[in-house]
Amino acid sequence: MKITGNFDANIQLTALPDQRTPTKQDWEKLSKSWQPLIEERIRSLTALRDQLSSCIGCGCLSLKSCALYNPQDIANTKGTGPRYLMGDKSSDLV
Repeated sequence: MKITGNFDANIQLTALPDQRTPTKQDWEKLSKSWQPLIEERIRSLTALRDQLSSCIGCGCLSLKSCALYNPQDIANTKGTGPRYLMGDKSSDLV
């Protein structure tokens, strides 16, 4: 789960010509450009909520299930962070 894009409204608003007040059309364009980022954040937070009580492949190895889903922190071969929340599958690693 890599969140990309720029959701900083201030940065995008200062890019308007002459830093004018945004029109309805400007807001529609801006909000449409933010939709994929917002959807990705919702997906990421939902995955976090749903998987937080199980092994997420972060390397802490503090849960008994980590020994099954992430033995010896094998998930770190894909990089740092909560690998299973980021889309990697334990079945692909073990």
